[in-house]
Amino acid sequence: MKFDAPATQNPIDQLKVVGKPLDRIDGRLKTTGRAPYAYERHDVAPNQAYGYVLGAEIAKGRVTVMDTAAAAKVPGVLAIVTTLDIPRLDKGEMNTAFLFGGSDIQHYHQAIAVVVAETFEQAREGAAAIKAEYERQPGRFDLAVEASNAPLVPADSGEGSGGGSGEDRFGDFEAAFAVAPVTLDATYTTPDETHAMMEPHATIAAWNGDRLTLWTSSQMIAWGKRDVAKTLGISPEKVRLDSPYIGGGFGGKLFLRADAVLAALGAKAAGRPVKLALPRPMIANNTTHRPATIQRIRIGAARDGRITAIAHESTSGDLPDGQPETAVSQTKLLYAGENRLTAMRLAVLDLPEGNSMRAPGEAAGMLAIEAAMDEMAEKLGIDPVEFRIVNDTQVDPEHPERPFSQRQLVECLRTGAERFGWNRRNASPGQRREGQWLVGLGMAAGFRNNLLMKSGARVRLHASGGVTVETDMTDIGTGSYTILAQTAAEMMGVSLEQVTVSLGDSDFPVSAGSGGQFGANNSTAGVYAACVKLREAVAHKLGFNSAEAEFVDGQVRSGNRSAPLGRAAETNDLVAEDSIEYGDLAKRYQQSTFAGHFVEVGVDAYTGETRIRRMLAVCAAGRILNPKSARSQVIGAMTMGVGAALMEELAVDKRLGFFVNHDLAGYEVPVHADIPHQEVIFLDETDPISSPMKAKGVGELGLCGVGAAVANAIYNATGIRVRDYPVRLDKLIDRLPPLA
Repeated sequence: MKFDAPATQNPIDQLKVVGKPLDRIDGRLKTTGRAPYAYERHDVAPNQAYGYVLGAEIAKGRVTVMDTAAAAKVPGVLAIVTTLDIPRLDKGEMNTAFLFGGSDIQHYHQAIAVVVAETFEQAREGAAAIKAEYERQPGRFDLAVEASNAPLVPADSGEGSGGGSGEDRFGDFEAAFAVAPVTLDATYTTPDETHAMMEPHATIAAWNGDRLTLWTSSQMIAWGKRDVAKTLGISPEKVRLDSPYIGGGFGGKLFLRADAVLAALGAKAAGRPVKLALPRPMIANNTTHRPATIQRIRIGAARDGRITAIAHESTSGDLPDGQPETAVSQTKLLYAGENRLTAMRLAVLDLPEGNSMRAPGEAAGMLAIEAAMDEMAEKLGIDPVEFRIVNDTQVDPEHPERPFSQRQLVECLRTGAERFGWNRRNASPGQRREGQWLVGLGMAAGFRNNLLMKSGARVRLHASGGVTVETDMTDIGTGSYTILAQTAAEMMGVSLEQVTVSLGDSDFPVSAGSGGQFGANNSTAGVYAACVKLREAVAHKLGFNSAEAEFVDGQVRSGNRSAPLGRAAETNDLVAEDSIEYGDLAKRYQQSTFAGHFVEVGVDAYTGETRIRRMLAVCAAGRILNPKSARSQVIGAMTMGVGAALMEELAVDKRLGFFVNHDLAGYEVPVHADIPHQEVIFLDETDPISSPMKAKGVGELGLCGVGAAVANAIYNATGIRVRDYPVRLDKLIDRLPPLA
């Protein structure tokens, strides 16, 4: 089905099921431990052995010797495959790092062997018994050192919103900035971050002749199937991926990783199914992470607050042939300004692969631009909310002929300010004290693009009147099962209990997958398209005019006639399959989501410890398909934003080239006690340009801007502006104002 933004209503607009705050239909399975994750699927293949991965002990160089004699003698060891046994494997289309094979080492903890044994403990012991020798080479591990020679990125890159060419210009930035009455020129840094999802990367692999099945934890099934085939050199038709339950991904499971490749190689070598999970340290160093950035922002404005010149330049690092963290993306679209410059530079680093992490681009970029907007508002003597409102735009600033399909940023900011009590904020920092606590309020805008992607589904009508949905869409904890069931129930006129949803199998139609905040809108639109075709087939089978038929309460009605829905499938299931496609909509309209983020913090006047006191997010993101699951997405993202602001940082050993704090003991993330109160408001918005669902997405919007709002609140509390994230107490304690 090609969608071209029809103005007429469709069955989804009934909102009998869609738009309701319904419980997650997979919730009971997960809370009772009955939802089988990849490593727990004991019944899918008999006689499973265990695999354990050995990672390289250097960050750059070559493996020269791998002595496996002692490992082979460990009781229970069935097979050993080392990187020297096979040539370097091909890379999947979405991988930057090579995953296995050959002697070259690109980064620390690169997989160099897999040991298969009867038990996990035996496999681990066998891996520890392998003696590897290396030829170490000098590596590049410090972004600050390499940034000075980093070249401009020449083309649109990455999964972030819009990517961007290496240097994009609109108007004459330098001339406008030089004459602007009020200017800001500041540099901000963000650190490397890891996904820290609860479920590790895990796979069970089984061969049946030359056919491979992987029960794995993957956000993007079609990408994974394609890249497994390419990496292992087999036909895609001989690969099947199955991933019905995923314990978190945040972008870390978008692409093929070493767990899947080495489980497959180990299973082939052992002649048995193999289950394998990456240990927590290897998730940080072997898989992907959010790269660190160095961002320079310059803003020039007239004294009335209108921006006349804005520039955002970002430098990040990655392995050779890698991609930048597209941190300038939102600045191309968020605020008006006649003269503009955005640029990205990419340094080559010999650290683990940098790639997509929740809201790639904007999450890091908005830590900088929204802090800069706060600084600029203070220079101008304008309230930070009003400064952003003055510079709102309803068109793409660099392509004025291209309007936003919906843009309610101003409404988000005004609603948030009113609900949060922003008018009680003291604009002079360091003035509000409650005992030993310095208290401050901060805010920031939120922005994330709405991406349109082809997405397919298959729907089956049974004689019982029940409906089954099949699609390779995944549920990474986001509620996909529920919103897809709601869509089918609304379209076919049945209750939610009459819909069964099957996900995550590469034998099903290809969906958009889970990532980039695009999953909900596109995958439900794909189910919508399949249901439109099924409705037509049902009407034809029952002798109704499909244009006039209504599907209500398990009945099909037209005029004075009605029939049970299941009658159309009395002899055999009635099956329909289709995909949603969008034509040139994304070119004609700029589609984005917006938010206003507000935070109150307390900073201990003695220690510099920051405590979140309350948070508010006001979101405009199209139709909210399920307010309950959407709220969960937003409060989770807000919590991750607190982590980015206050604690999350992968510490780089700049001598040896690895992330030191590569476990959940050393890599700090927020816990329940850190977040006492969160409120989420969804503006009433439907976007008829986005899809037949008129929805967008919120999972990443809830993160974008939050960290800057926290940093701005800390400044309001203390008068201390920290431009290097995270804003830890060691960056505050020596600069805190004296207590009276």
